[in-house]
Amino acid sequence: MQLAQAQLEKHLNLGLQPLYALVGDEPLAQQESIDAIRLAARSQGFDERNSLTVDRTFNWQQIQSYGQSISLFSSQRLLEINIPSGKPGVDGGKALQALASAAIPDTSVVIILPKLEREAKNSAWFSALEKQAVTIYVDEVNAAHLPKWIANRLAMQGQHTSQQTLAFLAHQVEGNLLAANQEVQKLGLLYPQGELSDASVRDAVLNVSRYDAFQLGEAVLVGDAARTARILQGLQDEGENAVAVMSPLLWVLRPLVRIKQAEMRGENIMNAMTNARIYGDRQSLVKRALARLSLRQLEAALQKLADIDKTAKGVMLGDAWLEISRLCFGLARVRER
Repeated sequence: MQLAQAQLEKHLNLGLQPLYALVGDEPLAQQESIDAIRLAARSQGFDERNSLTVDRTFNWQQIQSYGQSISLFSSQRLLEINIPSGKPGVDGGKALQALASAAIPDTSVVIILPKLEREAKNSAWFSALEKQAVTIYVDEVNAAHLPKWIANRLAMQGQHTSQQTLAFLAHQVEGNLLAANQEVQKLGLLYPQGELSDASVRDAVLNVSRYDAFQLGEAVLVGDAARTARILQGLQDEGENAVAVMSPLLWVLRPLVRIKQAEMRGENIMNAMTNARIYGDRQSLVKRALARLSLRQLEAALQKLADIDKTAKGVMLGDAWLEISRLCFGLARVRER
């Protein structure tokens, strides 16, 4: 069953299904979908949650062992399997097909996938998931629909504004839902419910803090190690949460991986950037990053962010801010090849 993100909450109220597949690269939509499933699981008595991230050393036998184990703390469990690369490999493909054909007793499984390449979409394992799982596509919002998306978010906090102002907001965030949501939340904190004037919105949006995580992503793309270090320190000094910094970094790095893959296949880079929704001045930043960074480095960076996310949430030991600093500074220092 295919399900739009907007339909997910209503569907979850009917009870959790044995298998879900979240497919897409949009970080905000992905995180909100995961949060909605977790909230529904808790409300329905799923007191145990486990998260697995698939990397090159992942042992797929863990899934079989998990299915054979008995929980000591809960009669119902939630298992999340995050596959950042979208490539489970031969063993992973077989394991996913097995999950689709036979549910794990008393367990709801969530498979988290990025936007898939054609080969993965046509694979036997994904076909099996699509047939048996509740599949939710968490894609980016089309630029033409972004003003309406922002209007809906404002309405959720009791605010509304003119079409002209909605278009201004959509232009400012350049299709980035994380940035759009951040601006909407800011307006909710600054102004009471009701109509927002054009001037009020412009003042709030253009009056930005000294440092933000999107500036960090730009500094990394350009390869400006000194500016990267300054922004990292500024974000820490301003008390920014490590998790809030990682989402914009994902928004920067995920399109780079897709564009780099297209480049290696001999495809037109400008077309690849357009498909990845990279426009205007950001195209020159992306070109500079592609000249410096290899596909291996970019894929490793995405995997590292997945590990840092676990650290930030207390699943793994370590200092999330230290690891973010090392990753960003390391990427920024790579020189053009």
